[in-house]
Amino acid sequence: MSESNNRMPSFGAAFRVWLKIGLLSFGGPAGQIALLHKEVVDVRNWIGERRFLHALSFCNLLPGPEAQQLATYLGWLMHGVKGGLAAGIVFVIPGAIVMLALSLIYALAGHVPVIDALFFGLKSAVLVFVIEAVLRVGRRALKGSVAWALAATGFVALFFFHVPFPAVVLASGLTGYFLPDHFSHAGHGQAKHDRPALIDAALLADPGRPARMAASARRASAAIAVLWLAPVAYLTLAVGGTFADVAWFFSKMAVVTIGGAYAVLAYVAQDAVEAYHWLAPAEMLAGLGLAETTPGPLILVLQFVGFLAGFRAPGPVTGVAGGILSSVLTLWVTFAPCFVFVFFGAPLVERLQTYRALSGALAAATSAMVGVIANLAIWFALHVLFRDHVPLRTGPIAVDVPVVASLDLAALLLAVVAAVCLFRLKLGVLKTLGVTAVLGIAVRMSGVF
Repeated sequence: MSESNNRMPSFGAAFRVWLKIGLLSFGGPAGQIALLHKEVVDVRNWIGERRFLHALSFCNLLPGPEAQQLATYLGWLMHGVKGGLAAGIVFVIPGAIVMLALSLIYALAGHVPVIDALFFGLKSAVLVFVIEAVLRVGRRALKGSVAWALAATGFVALFFFHVPFPAVVLASGLTGYFLPDHFSHAGHGQAKHDRPALIDAALLADPGRPARMAASARRASAAIAVLWLAPVAYLTLAVGGTFADVAWFFSKMAVVTIGGAYAVLAYVAQDAVEAYHWLAPAEMLAGLGLAETTPGPLILVLQFVGFLAGFRAPGPVTGVAGGILSSVLTLWVTFAPCFVFVFFGAPLVERLQTYRALSGALAAATSAMVGVIANLAIWFALHVLFRDHVPLRTGPIAVDVPVVASLDLAALLLAVVAAVCLFRLKLGVLKTLGVTAVLGIAVRMSGVF
């Protein structure tokens, strides 16, 4: 590692890491957070466990995709507004390009078996990455019985009772606020490193850095807010039609998606299908399947919906041109607000870390985040390994129980192969994904399973 302990990683080095994460961030928020953690905490020691998890807790309280916002936050910490923009944009662009291509194929050609087979293999590998992340983050973040109790409570609340993410994080934060001594050492583990992480060391040597960056961050937040809302107002007030509906509808989604994509999918599906008639219910499920198996935030399913809306729009701009235009518009109004929220709030979060009670609140929230990630991991595992699920409703408990007979043996086999590649052979993320992608195509196209 060439960087010294008292300065940030170079912008070029950071950009290459953000690009790598953008290209490999399969598996929804759990897989993306796992990959982010592995790259910036474990492999490069750019940021310490405590600061990483505090940042994750902050991003989970914001509307929008938490993994993309976490990358934006870390980019801002390193290189200010320029770094935040680079990290957030590169996180989204690879998945958006893939989703646009898949949307085109879906609209023009329908179901493509080889593409389904490719992403089937990738999903099986991502399952292993997510499980590894839960174990790794849990070992480092959970210090003491209270932290373990919060993680367990967070998992139960989410998995069995479907309590919203923000409510879990807020309740944990209040616990840490009033009991800061129980969390004073949470997340400080440096098991693999003899020296502080680069960002932590740089901020320790220059504690005034976040305050100096605050003004530019808030100016950027205001400027992006104007750039986001101006086209929405113009289309809505002066143009009308499908593209105005797309701009307004997805702008609303951008400010109510607290808790990530899953929290808003039911609302999107209902309005997009029943109110706007942009697509059929089965097509909404197809879009979700595509989003779950492409790199980038799961919220990219909205891009698929926006594409079909523009593809089928009446008027002079329709078909492929309409789909592409609507797809780009959907991306803009969905992700521009993410930068508004992060740039406005990031300086405040950094300042809060110097206050004992508020630092305890953030540390407690990070303990709950282990339960949040575990919930996402189990949800992902159940949907990768089992084809069918039966809803179980008993009082306030609501769980989708997998049908044992629907176990996907091919997915289980590929997950085992991925585990061997990652844990036993130490092949790393990229090679493991390559192996399972090739095997996924071979298994699915052979018809053995």
